[in-house]
Amino acid sequence: MSTLKGMVRMLVPSVTVFFASGCLMILELVAARLVARALGSSLYTWTAILGVVFAGVGGGNYIGGRLADRFHVRRVLAVLFGLSSAACVGIVILNNVVGRWGWLWSLDWPVHVFAHVALVFLLPSVLLGMIGPAVAKLALDQGLGPGRTMGTIYAWGAAGGLAGTFLAGFFLFAHYGSIAVVWSIGAAMLAMALFYWISCWALHLWALVFGALATMGMAPADWAQVAGVSAGLREMPDPNAVLYKDETSFGRVQVTRVSQRPDRRAFSQDQPWHSELIIGDVTNLQQFHTKVYAGLTEGLSGPEQALTAMVVGARGYAFPQYLQATWPAAEVEVVEVDPGVTRAALAAFGLPEDTAIRTVNADARNHVDRLLRRMQGGESTQPHDFIYQDAISGHAVPFELVTKEFNDKIAELLTDDGVYLANLVDTYESGKFLGAVIGTLEQTFPYVRVIANRVRPPSLQETFVVVAARRPFYPHSILSRHNKYLPLRVLDVSEMTHLKEQADRLVLTDDYAPVESLLAPVVRQGATERRARRCFRQAEALQRQGHQGPSTTRYREAMALNPSLTIGACNAIAFMSVEAGDLEAGAEALQEAIDYQTDRELEQTAIASIHMNLGLLLRRMGRDDEGRDHLAEAVKWFRIDLDQHPNSVVGWAWLGDTLTILKDAEGATEAFERAVALEPENVSHYEKLVELLKAQQRYDEAIAVLRQQIAMLKERGERDAALELSQYVEILEYERVKRQRRN
Repeated sequence: MSTLKGMVRMLVPSVTVFFASGCLMILELVAARLVARALGSSLYTWTAILGVVFAGVGGGNYIGGRLADRFHVRRVLAVLFGLSSAACVGIVILNNVVGRWGWLWSLDWPVHVFAHVALVFLLPSVLLGMIGPAVAKLALDQGLGPGRTMGTIYAWGAAGGLAGTFLAGFFLFAHYGSIAVVWSIGAAMLAMALFYWISCWALHLWALVFGALATMGMAPADWAQVAGVSAGLREMPDPNAVLYKDETSFGRVQVTRVSQRPDRRAFSQDQPWHSELIIGDVTNLQQFHTKVYAGLTEGLSGPEQALTAMVVGARGYAFPQYLQATWPAAEVEVVEVDPGVTRAALAAFGLPEDTAIRTVNADARNHVDRLLRRMQGGESTQPHDFIYQDAISGHAVPFELVTKEFNDKIAELLTDDGVYLANLVDTYESGKFLGAVIGTLEQTFPYVRVIANRVRPPSLQETFVVVAARRPFYPHSILSRHNKYLPLRVLDVSEMTHLKEQADRLVLTDDYAPVESLLAPVVRQGATERRARRCFRQAEALQRQGHQGPSTTRYREAMALNPSLTIGACNAIAFMSVEAGDLEAGAEALQEAIDYQTDRELEQTAIASIHMNLGLLLRRMGRDDEGRDHLAEAVKWFRIDLDQHPNSVVGWAWLGDTLTILKDAEGATEAFERAVALEPENVSHYEKLVELLKAQQRYDEAIAVLRQQIAMLKERGERDAALELSQYVEILEYERVKRQRRN
């Protein structure tokens, strides 16, 4: 009987410490998910999270013990749970706000990460750490033996931590998302506070405020979303249209529309863009490394070969879709650990439901081991012609995918002529990780080459493609035949030797692969580049609000931090200057962008619109000859871009407009004919094409285009507009007859 009474008396303290420990572990996992959105997931973030939580719990234990000795313990617990629920609201607000504080981005990267985590999660950790000693005091007051009492409390606390860990990791995040979990924990803590002090009017008042804040932070109504953003309870809305968003067991997956014409979409996992594609045009690759993959695949295999390919890391399936479209008979296997990536690609990233691409949802290392066991067991397993590594191009690199042991296994899965291609992020100036990867691959493959993007300055982050094979190959000639405009450079032997020496000729193994320390300089540089992009977005926001001076200052800051933003920033500064009536300042800004490209011998097709804008501006200023030169240069760059992206409607339209200004009617006509063919719903293309044909007295063709437009309008139900154009057809027919009579 005494045992039963003892258990009953310990029930409330045991449940309380079970609950508090579970909440602490859930919030610790929440920290990893939320911080990853702003700072990425790396050894730095996990070190900061663990350090901050342990420090908070330790400090809280000390303070909580002192409070439990001085005040009524049930009221102490009520206040602590009430404050903890408020701290949950603080987590939501601070995580949204702290990432926008400019001074943090000026700190060294590890300090920045620690400061961000501490500002958001230290106070909740302290408050939850204070609960344990108070519960222990409550349990000791029951009169049971202190050893038995403390043992019971510790055991229930450990059980609560385990339950919270498993519940969050295996269920809550995948089904409800991190923010919903934080609000739920806050509500549960508030309920616990009321349980301990139901008569406290302050807790009831806080319950009303909490309910209002939760509505602003979570309700789907438009007014709630606007109010939530204003109060910092929601993230700033993405400037691009969000087409799909989900939080999986591995992270947040999102698809956004970057542009309407063409329908370009971006796929991201947590904060960075992982891939882009154009819906309906999957062979129009958007990223440097995928263009390199495509060129080498074509050059080393041939267009008719029935390839067997494995892609490690789906990245939204942009490149796997290219492979399947270009080589329909290919066997394409994607190894992707997160099923949520596949769901996102099916829902909003162009992957068809009936795709022939085979997806294996498994850890890549485990899948490779499984294939090798099958081969060793005598099963018939087809070797791979190409294996593409797309899972290591970030700051949080799975070390087990870059070791010699893994490379040896990859080599066993390849045919004798098979090729292994991997893309990774580093800077040439640092190059430690890249050098280690090169040196490690050379232990397995006799031929290793590295392709870099010529556009990126050596101090900035860039994507390197490392190619390994058992046979010699010549990437520069192969890629030049595939795409003569691809801005690449193949590192020579001396450059590769320099990179290996930067890495102290380290060979990565399963026992020793310090990828985090190798990538530390890149992470710091990445922080600078993220700060630059943040300045750029702030400048855009100020520009939309009409604040020219502050916006220009922010654009200049962004350019100083990341020179590759110069073209976009100068174009925006020029636009604001022209709007303000300062044409000279606008021309100077556009010329600055052109000088940046010229001085660095870059080949960026984005400069086409800069030349066009400067040409138009100079003509407006009466400097016709200079304007004509820049318009002619714009035509050159538009043609280069269209040679690479022949389905760019906007490119053909801009080319047509520029050629019209230059009085090249024939070239402009051809451009607008392509625009009409690619975008037959756009009335503007028809109008410009008809006027060009009419000016050239090509009446038959103009009438044919008009009739095509009339048919399109009738299909859309725009009968009145179609009738007006029918009258215009009659006018053109009359003018055609007049011309024939004159001739």
